[in-house]
Amino acid sequence: MTETKLREEICRLGRSLFERGLTPGSSGNISVRVDDGGWLVTPTNASLGSLDPARLSRLGADGRLLSGDAPTKEVPLHSALYETRAASRAVVHLHSTHSVALSMLPEIDPRAALPPMTPYYLMKCGATALVPYHRPGDPAVAEAIRGLAGKYSSVLLANHGPVVAGDSLEAAVYAIEELEETARLYLLLRGLNPRYLSPAQVKDLSDVFGLGFPDDGHGHG
Repeated sequence: MTETKLREEICRLGRSLFERGLTPGSSGNISVRVDDGGWLVTPTNASLGSLDPARLSRLGADGRLLSGDAPTKEVPLHSALYETRAASRAVVHLHSTHSVALSMLPEIDPRAALPPMTPYYLMKCGATALVPYHRPGDPAVAEAIRGLAGKYSSVLLANHGPVVAGDSLEAAVYAIEELEETARLYLLLRGLNPRYLSPAQVKDLSDVFGLGFPDDGHGHG
């Protein structure tokens, strides 16, 4: 996909996420890797609902701003995911309500923030890690991501929101939407003793679709 098309895609999908209430105000950010090793990223203080393709921040492979507006302060977060997940081409970070709520619950397992609830959650997100709270833009957030050693494509930042890496922008958007819906299901069912997928059902999905779970995700320790 050409850089022009990528710029349009970032704006189109950003608007879609915003209009459906998945990230309010000027929250959330999106980045996409381009062929020269640099990236396109949404600017600081920009609403995903009204992005201008020409004003997206264009960073070189060294992270320096080449053109466009100043980038989001969450650049280190995106950078850490690209470093540890070399196949990733896009990263999406939102402040979606149910995922943020999930990240604040005391019972959440940091190695598997959600249980194996639905096949599509496992197929699109795998297991989701929870990392401790750090101030937005704090380099410690990036260090926490690096500490996961690339085992997770979906991560919850405590009291802050989800961040997902994908092999395309569309894949990352679909995965973060699936994460949000699964967090919503978890909150709806909390305390009702729901029936989750069994280890055998999880293994079947993993075998058929080639899913790779971290050793400690979903009871595969």
